[in-house]
Amino acid sequence: MTDAATRVARIREALAQAFAPEALEIKDDSHRHAGHAGAKDGRGHFKVRIVSAHFEGMSALQKHRAVYAALGDLMETDIHALQIDAKAPDHA
Repeated sequence: MTDAATRVARIREALAQAFAPEALEIKDDSHRHAGHAGAKDGRGHFKVRIVSAHFEGMSALQKHRAVYAALGDLMETDIHALQIDAKAPDHA
């Protein structure tokens, strides 16, 4: 597994464990940020689309905080930037 594939797998595992999502898409956009000052440390840029009942009744800020919490150390070791689209099933 490549480094990028390993990162995506680790992100997928953390989010699946925390939220038991109905849908989960993760896109590695790191290649689009090559040479970007913030990416020089080797961490990646990712987009996440997640649908989970866990997000029911949460504000956008609460959803983002929950995703960041679920990713834990990955936010410091593997992820430089994260675009999040988190929704409850009835809002997907």
